[in-house]
Amino acid sequence: MNDLPTDMRVIEITEPGGPEVLREARRPVPKPGENEVLIRIAAAGVNRPEVLQRMGLYPPPPGATDIPGLECAGEIAALGDGVATWKLGDKVCALLPGGGYGEFAVVDAGSCLPVPQGLSLEEAAALPETIFTVWANVFDNADLKPGETLLVHGGTSGIGATAIALAKAWGASVVATAGSDEKCRACLRLGADAAYNYKTDPWEDEIVKAGGADVVLDMAGGDFVARNLAALNQGGRQVSIAFLRGTEATVNIMTIMRKRLRLTGSTMKARPPEEKARLAGDIAANVWPLIESGKAKPLIDRVFPLSEAAEAHKHMESGNHIGKIVLKVA
Repeated sequence: MNDLPTDMRVIEITEPGGPEVLREARRPVPKPGENEVLIRIAAAGVNRPEVLQRMGLYPPPPGATDIPGLECAGEIAALGDGVATWKLGDKVCALLPGGGYGEFAVVDAGSCLPVPQGLSLEEAAALPETIFTVWANVFDNADLKPGETLLVHGGTSGIGATAIALAKAWGASVVATAGSDEKCRACLRLGADAAYNYKTDPWEDEIVKAGGADVVLDMAGGDFVARNLAALNQGGRQVSIAFLRGTEATVNIMTIMRKRLRLTGSTMKARPPEEKARLAGDIAANVWPLIESGKAKPLIDRVFPLSEAAEAHKHMESGNHIGKIVLKVA
């Protein structure tokens, strides 16, 4: 640590509120503890949970930094005791409990993955949060199989684009929804087999006519839940990861019973390091080869400098992005 600076540039949340509450500040450079590494950050992804944290609706887990940022890419700058899997200078991307909006971040060594061959650090920074979320929910939890059909809401979001790419590379069919005809066309370009404008199309009826869905990756919640259940086939699985249309839903229990449906959900930020390390191992074995072979790749919408984190949040909240928003740190 002797050749590292003592303090660093970060983005703080000064108080709960709009994008304007994100401000530049100086903080001490953190020191890695046992089984932790310090990453010198080159780029960080921007994600919906960070918007919720900024609004005071999604606090960091106990013991985590209050600096936002759930994913980053850079190089290992220091090693904590017990770390044997990484060495100084290794290029990594990492799933963070927080701290990505800064020049350095500490994270459990098991939450890191090598930067895939052929990707820039900015591209790698767009991977961890979406890849971990999609793998954990669509493949690990809902057990999407080749030949099945995945329904993805918000197909042009970072999560949506990743889900489309991975499911197609896995041998599944994909149906997506989006909020405009233009975004529906973008979903098709991303590889979706069909796409529906959720504002105008009776998408659940069209999906049933086309053969139904086996898994739903739901970021909408609210009134979409009952419609998801209508679109699911026998033995279908819905996985909830967000609730942009509300946290409460009214469903017909008989539909769940008759179709033998399974409704589940999860968050990622508060999972213990051991669970994240298990997922990282599965991702390295199953997803990284797809990325390095070009069968799946990150889709970046825009890159903002760290100092313009507020503008990046405004862009995310506008809903006009297609793919991931990234902050360039170094």
